[in-house]
Amino acid sequence: MMQEEVNEATSVLSVYGHTIKVTEVLQDGDTLTFIIVSQKLSGTGEYHVDRTYEDFEWLQQHLYAQEDVPGLQGVIFPPLPVRPQVNASAKVMKQLGFLGLGEWQPYCKALETFLRQVAAHSILRKNKTVEVFLTSTDPPGRQKLRRNIFNRLSQAVEGLWKEGHKDVDEFFHTERDHNLVLTGHTRTAAEKFLDVVLTEQKIAVACGHFAAALHICVENGEDPEKKAFSRVCVKLSEVFDSIKKNMTSIAVNDMNTLGLGLDLDSRYLEAEKEMLFRRTCKLVELENARKNAERAKPVKKNAMEEVKKAAEGEFEQICKVAKQEIVQLNQEHVEMLQKNLIQWCEQQLQTAKEGADAYNQHLQAFIAMA
Repeated sequence: MMQEEVNEATSVLSVYGHTIKVTEVLQDGDTLTFIIVSQKLSGTGEYHVDRTYEDFEWLQQHLYAQEDVPGLQGVIFPPLPVRPQVNASAKVMKQLGFLGLGEWQPYCKALETFLRQVAAHSILRKNKTVEVFLTSTDPPGRQKLRRNIFNRLSQAVEGLWKEGHKDVDEFFHTERDHNLVLTGHTRTAAEKFLDVVLTEQKIAVACGHFAAALHICVENGEDPEKKAFSRVCVKLSEVFDSIKKNMTSIAVNDMNTLGLGLDLDSRYLEAEKEMLFRRTCKLVELENARKNAERAKPVKKNAMEEVKKAAEGEFEQICKVAKQEIVQLNQEHVEMLQKNLIQWCEQQLQTAKEGADAYNQHLQAFIAMA
């Protein structure tokens, strides 16, 4: 779930989950390596490890594949960002969205959030591979991964009709409808806000080019008119350079606050959708097990009843975990959005004040030239 605070006293990890940071990214050709730092619980220092995206996939697959964990399929797994690509195509950049901007700093922040959410999760943090990932100096995930069924759920042939399968529980039926609507709106909001940021970046670049071009008009010499014109060009260049810096700051603020918030929210809603689909698949299995038990011939009746009881127990456990996850997700969804909006407003107000001060100084300089 989207919680950052961890009860460190009961943690099975040897690190403080809330201290996990992805501090930098190193590029070697087409390979990106991420440096992860976390504080030791013992208080004796820090763990420093380097991980590639394959290592993150390795961790994710092991979290998915815990067959001995009751109700695991009711977990809303922290969403791992899509694979980063150097010199990515337009299609890949669209998938990355905000995470493809800013020399990979937003992507590092998304990976950091993913690891913190895993370390904070009451079920997932107990998996020993989380400890290995965060503390072992040996790269864990460079071997070929065996794809888990979770990777194929939304693409399953029977997926469409199962997603529309009538639910026996009004809570989950309502949540499924709510998720469908909210997922579409959140994705649209993230895409539109990304367009705003990209436009701000283009304006900043254009202002920078114009500021540089104004220097071409500067002429040396003693002619009073030329000297006056040159001074105006230099001052105008400084003004447009200030506009460039201001617009760049606005774009960075947008990206690091509301932009990353909308991106994470959108990916979590997709993760919830996956969980709801897994639960629906189990519901269909349970209904089939009940039908088979009813129709079973006497010689197979006991065996079919055992299968039905096992399916009922598993489904009940999944529903129990899923309800807890959904309630917590909905609560933290509101808190996260509120936090991002407040940060966005605060940073943009500060940037606006700094911009106003700079423009006032330029205005006074022009008045002095008159």
